[in-house]
Amino acid sequence: MPIQRNIKSILALVAGGILPLAFAPYHIYINAIISPIFLFTICRNALAKQALWYGWLFGIGYFGVGVSWIYIAIHDFGHTSIVLALSITGLFIAFLSLFPAVLTGLVAFLFPNESKIKYLLVWPALWVILEWIRGWIFTGFPWLSLGYSQLESPLSNLAPILGVYGVSLAVTLSAGLIILAYCWKNSARFIAIGGLGSLWIFSFFLSYIPWTIPIGNQMQVTLIQGNTPQDIKWEANQVKLALEKYHQLTERHWDSDLIVWPEGALPVLYHQIEQGYLAHLEAEAKIHHTDLLIGLPFYNQESGKYYNGLLNLGTKRSFYYKYHLVPFGEYIPLVSYLQGIIDFFNLPISSFSSGEKQQPLLQVAGYPIAASICYEDAFGEEITKKLPEAKFLINVTNNAWYGDSLAPHQHLQIAQMRSLEVGRDLARATTNGISAIINAKGQLIATTEQFITTTLTGSIQPREGKTPYVFLGNDSIIGLCFISFVFSVIKNRRVAK
Repeated sequence: MPIQRNIKSILALVAGGILPLAFAPYHIYINAIISPIFLFTICRNALAKQALWYGWLFGIGYFGVGVSWIYIAIHDFGHTSIVLALSITGLFIAFLSLFPAVLTGLVAFLFPNESKIKYLLVWPALWVILEWIRGWIFTGFPWLSLGYSQLESPLSNLAPILGVYGVSLAVTLSAGLIILAYCWKNSARFIAIGGLGSLWIFSFFLSYIPWTIPIGNQMQVTLIQGNTPQDIKWEANQVKLALEKYHQLTERHWDSDLIVWPEGALPVLYHQIEQGYLAHLEAEAKIHHTDLLIGLPFYNQESGKYYNGLLNLGTKRSFYYKYHLVPFGEYIPLVSYLQGIIDFFNLPISSFSSGEKQQPLLQVAGYPIAASICYEDAFGEEITKKLPEAKFLINVTNNAWYGDSLAPHQHLQIAQMRSLEVGRDLARATTNGISAIINAKGQLIATTEQFITTTLTGSIQPREGKTPYVFLGNDSIIGLCFISFVFSVIKNRRVAK
């Protein structure tokens, strides 16, 4: 028995470790089904304590590979020691691994006996509930939700109806149906195979539904990718170089309707260049009837607060301040308790304040837009609050913190999902790649290479209307999962009696 448990432990770790291969840049989306199949099978007939352990090991593999880039941000660009960077990254991975541990432990505890309902309702519903909780607890970390991995599979067509969590549900339900087809016999096997086929065929034909409609003419947009190295961008001599670089790259594209600079493109505060540099750019933009969006930090001299913001120059000068900040990256949660620890370890933490939750939509090239800054686009329901008024999406991002890692590819995949969910084109400008133009189907129309100074010019189509997901949000799918789980628990107890 100890040998068997050791083998299962190793298999759980490996099953979690191969799951990130389902996501960008690998796109082996079938792994998102294979990996849960291994986990569910390993936990068959396991005691709750054993299942908890298998789930935690699965999480160590899953997040240990999938978010290993956290180390790069802390060590390579945060300049902390190897030991401290490894410790912080390890603790973060260990914490995230508690979610699959809770999943397997709860299922084993509440459903110790094998049943069809366990694979049809319990595993899929609880998986999605815990993904959703991970997406909001402590401000949320929705990275690597299973649904993101399916952008190239037919299941992605469920996103405009049920969002990314609905796609996650379809993935885990597919895993459960495959287990049923293999383990059960007679009619149950045929029902499982039929259900699996119906789910995928139905999802495939959803791609033919035009959830939103184009309005007006296509717009020419240019994305500026300055590629200023993160570790030197704030040095005094780099400020002038950055100002000159972005100005020169922009001058070549005044024929575009919209020009977008990335998050934190300029390593200088807004009020320091408002009168000279920005006033000159604004005048040029008006002459050419072009709107220019610039990512840069703002300082409110009255309140003494700093904001990570987006400035619109052109038709009308307006601002958007980032609302959903990155904990321990842009601000310190529970600052009165943790400030001493942060100072002791000399961790690099910014001190940004959160913008208002409800801000007027930026008006760009005659259209209202849904703007987001970096990490904000990982929260689908926050984007839907700007719909259906917004006619297209803009995201500005600084991925330079993560170097040549999985993070920029995974983040681009998240941006694609946002376009697909709400049926809007998206223009995404990043500091050093991957900048992209994405259509309303979540498909990449054009992208840049990483780590080069370049521009990307293409067309985006303003659109109107709203997908079912814009109307329903996450409430419908999460509510369905809670009902399914509670129903299964009640039914299982009645059977046990």
